[in-house]
Amino acid sequence: MNSKGIIERITDWSKNKIIESKQKGFVVGISGGIDSAVVSNLCAMTGYPVICLSMPINSSEGLSTIQMEWLKSKYANVTAFTVDLSKAFNTFLECLPLEATKEIALINTMSRLRMATLYAFSGSCEYLVAGTGNKIEDYGIGFFTKYGDGGVDISPIGSLKKTEVFTIAKYMEIPKSIQEAKPTDGLWEDGRSDEDQIGATYKDLEWAMVFCDGVGIKSWSEFLKVKPYLMELTEAQEKILNIYLSRHEQNEHKMEMPPICRISNKLF
Repeated sequence: MNSKGIIERITDWSKNKIIESKQKGFVVGISGGIDSAVVSNLCAMTGYPVICLSMPINSSEGLSTIQMEWLKSKYANVTAFTVDLSKAFNTFLECLPLEATKEIALINTMSRLRMATLYAFSGSCEYLVAGTGNKIEDYGIGFFTKYGDGGVDISPIGSLKKTEVFTIAKYMEIPKSIQEAKPTDGLWEDGRSDEDQIGATYKDLEWAMVFCDGVGIKSWSEFLKVKPYLMELTEAQEKILNIYLSRHEQNEHKMEMPPICRISNKLF
């Protein structure tokens, strides 16, 4: 893997997006995770101004502070803010009826509140919001919040698998505490990791993604139809495929534009 070449490609592409959009810089949400660490570093390498935002909600900042301080020590074009959204989220929560307070809905609301904060800075400064989703999360299993962390202007690492992001991070010499931390969205009070939520490792999911793309299947039902013609898989491999395909099918709507009700000209 040519880490240097990939980094140069992404930074050049990001520069072009600034020029094309006539914007002035980038806004990046910093979670303390490997993806946001790599994206924020890539944006800083363009030379354009970068605003990094840590947005805790009823939690401590964790590793996000380490990443922001590390970036500021390396790049004069980086500024960083901590915007504590706890009060805003708790006030919003008080306004909701019981029917709208299911745990997963509130978790997604946190992500959408962070998105709104990123765009408050983006709109005020005329900056692009740089997304931190990687290929397996955004285009494999849809492991993101619709109109939350999925609401971005550009996706610098959208072509990189999670393991490739780790390789880039090592090349960049991202702080070891971030490289070694378990991937997590930082939205759950119990600190559960991505793997806890998904039920599979990113390495396994990447294998499933490559396998499914190779045989051209997008659902478990399609897999069952072609299974007799494929090489024999272990029980563990089939379990991983089931997780990958179930999530892909369930979350495919996140990866597409909202459906439009088409109306015939005869009705006008």
